[in-house]
Amino acid sequence: MARVVVDVMPKPEILDPQGQAVANALPRLGFTGISDVRQGKHFELEVDDNVDDETLAKIAVGFLSNPVIEDFVIRRTPS
Repeated sequence: MARVVVDVMPKPEILDPQGQAVANALPRLGFTGISDVRQGKHFELEVDDNVDDETLAKIAVGFLSNPVIEDFVIRRTPS
């Protein structure tokens, strides 16, 4: 078995109201020096060793992300 991580983030040109809300709240909570926050999604999949990158990309495009407004990164990690 292998562990695959898929991180999905809004594309840079897409507004991120949740990220903006966090960024605006941080100074009120006493945290300074943070100029921007983007909020995304993080998925961890346990897959058989024979699942190839093409299949993982199809899963990311078809189920885990909205490719019109989101980008994703797939990486295999030690299990």
